[in-house]
Amino acid sequence: MMNTKVTIAGVELKNPVMTASGTFGSGMEYSDFVDLNKLGAVVTKGVASVPWPGNPVPRVAETYGGMLNAIGLQNPGIDVFVERDIPFLRQFDTKVIVNVCGKSVEDYLAVVERLGDTDVDMLEINVSCPNVKEGAIAFGQKAESLYDITSQIKKKAKQPVMMKLSPNVTDIAEMAKAAEAAGADAISLINTLTGMKIDVHKRSFVLANKTGGLSGPAIKPVAVRMVYQASHAVNIPVIGMGGIGSFEDAIEFLLAGASAVAVGAMNFVNPYTTMEVIKGIEAYMQKYGVEDIKELIGGVRE
Repeated sequence: MMNTKVTIAGVELKNPVMTASGTFGSGMEYSDFVDLNKLGAVVTKGVASVPWPGNPVPRVAETYGGMLNAIGLQNPGIDVFVERDIPFLRQFDTKVIVNVCGKSVEDYLAVVERLGDTDVDMLEINVSCPNVKEGAIAFGQKAESLYDITSQIKKKAKQPVMMKLSPNVTDIAEMAKAAEAAGADAISLINTLTGMKIDVHKRSFVLANKTGGLSGPAIKPVAVRMVYQASHAVNIPVIGMGGIGSFEDAIEFLLAGASAVAVGAMNFVNPYTTMEVIKGIEAYMQKYGVEDIKELIGGVRE
């Protein structure tokens, strides 16, 4: 019997496939296409202490092998999330990981404390949010601020804490170590790469925000490299994401050192991607006689 179960910070997932925050709503939007019971975990869209309207439109643009988004973490806020989304997700046999965002440390702590008494399995902290007090430099772009916010969240959190790292840094291993040193239970990476697109005919920016986050297959080689570096720098589990569209992509991340993977932008292209990845991983394990998925984690031959 093949074992596809993985354990992240004490939370057992039936398989290593989850959704990447911001690409799957809170599960409701995809439940007609995807049997949520079959997912290892649903990672929700970012939730803030109060509703956020997000950025002005246009805020999505297609690019070669990917997409740019400058949604600005639009969300209905923690009150609506607790009343509507958690009860919906709890109907399914899957783990629930809530992505948390904020503009100050206090914002994050308000959400983390509010979630402490709810039935969710893990928190994923989006440190790619602009820190208003630091002149909008993301919390995850300086090792000291990452250490600071992680340690403060860990003091308040009742669930395991996973820090979602930004790739827009010089040294991803340094950031991974800072999160681990501050007490993070796991890390996830990569978030989007900062990009830009200009309409040459209008001679204007395609996105109202000028820049946006690049996701999709185009970023996968960067993501695999960063997951490899981060997983070799720390002893906590790493969740890998960035351009996963097939089971081969997912297995590449596992071999690089990820304990689990998340499917993001490809949910927009093909809403069945997560289901296809789960089936494909099982078929791959059968083909190569892999009895336990843990044999694949970090299994690239050096």
